[in-house]
Amino acid sequence: MRKTIVASSHSIIAAVLLASLAIASADACAQKSEEELALAAQNPVAAMVSVPLQYNYDQNIGPLRDGHKNYVNVQPVIPFSLNEDWNLISRTIVPVVWQTDVFPGAGSQSGIGDITASLFFSPKKPTADGWIWGAGPVFYLPAASSDLLGADKWGLGPTGVILRQEHGWTYGVLANHIWSVGGAGRADINNTFLQPFLTYTMKTHTSFTANSESTYDWSRNQWSVPINLMVSQVLKVGEQALQLQVGARYWADSPDVGAHGWGARATLTLLFPK
Repeated sequence: MRKTIVASSHSIIAAVLLASLAIASADACAQKSEEELALAAQNPVAAMVSVPLQYNYDQNIGPLRDGHKNYVNVQPVIPFSLNEDWNLISRTIVPVVWQTDVFPGAGSQSGIGDITASLFFSPKKPTADGWIWGAGPVFYLPAASSDLLGADKWGLGPTGVILRQEHGWTYGVLANHIWSVGGAGRADINNTFLQPFLTYTMKTHTSFTANSESTYDWSRNQWSVPINLMVSQVLKVGEQALQLQVGARYWADSPDVGAHGWGARATLTLLFPK
């Protein structure tokens, strides 16, 4: 009888230990998955479908510096597997704009702005020393619903990104150059875009980011240099993975008719990991 009781006790203890190990393993996998998700959200060429809805506010625009601009960039990112070694990452920016007094005497405008679409051919694995990269073409499409919301030009050029992720840090740069190749707009496009970025992601899946989304207009020899400081959090609402982000922007340099002073950003990103 005693041997039976001892054997039963050992069986119960073993079952409890196995159950505890299974729960701990599941928690560890979930934790790892959320950590990987937080890092993937910082990678412009991650093999993950995401849909950022990025609200921006800028002020002090126009020759009188009394203009205001609100816009939401709808930025779907869609990866395609080409073969065992390569992905094709599609990144599109569709701006939805509300602006007032940006152009003297023109009042307010609202609608869709011009669309920027990029394609990155990116290796599925980082390089031997840990770098992640992608390169391809960028297209500028004259989709604006109003002449005052776009350039009315077709554009084309190269784009590329290179980054590294280690010990919670993500750092790198995304760049493109667009030349106009047609369209009825009077002003040609000859712009270089540079986006250096630095992010630290904590174990709580909170990320702190500093970046610039600078543009140099070669036709007018003018810089637009916003400095963005942002904090973001990855979480789940039911089964849906999300990233929430808020931040402030300061215009370190801008054309006379561009934005000046401080601006703001808030982003909701829907994440769809495989």
